[in-house]
Amino acid sequence: MAEPRKSGLISHGIAAQNRKARFNYTIKDTVEAGIVLRGAEVKSLRMGRATLSEAFAGERDGEMYLFNMYIPEYQGGVLSRFDTKGPRKLLLKRKQIDQLLGAIARQGSTVVPLDVHFNPRGLAKVTLGIAEGRKQHDKRQAIAKRDWERDKARILKNR
Repeated sequence: MAEPRKSGLISHGIAAQNRKARFNYTIKDTVEAGIVLRGAEVKSLRMGRATLSEAFAGERDGEMYLFNMYIPEYQGGVLSRFDTKGPRKLLLKRKQIDQLLGAIARQGSTVVPLDVHFNPRGLAKVTLGIAEGRKQHDKRQAIAKRDWERDKARILKNR
């Protein structure tokens, strides 16, 4: 039996991660939201070419949007052009929007995207984190703890 052809596209699973978000922020809560994308944006995202490092979520006209998420143009011969860093609408219920806006207003938190993934049905979703910024000494402690965990695992492995 012949193997299925691998196209290099992501049908489900993580398409892009914001690794710096977990380092620069303390994540208090997470929310999963749908994201409105056009066809060429979805194709480019399925190729795993998105960047979330400068992205953030915010409110505009009572709706939540994702700003500064970079999705490069799809090079597959599609004529439709799109703004690579334009705002993208997030699909959330009103209760979730109120929860996010309340956390931003009350606690001085921010909403950062942690990852963009495709669920088992093939729909694009973004995981948002309600986050507080870390101080420099907290970042140093996180680095020291991570290094110690790595060294401890290495020592236990070599026993």
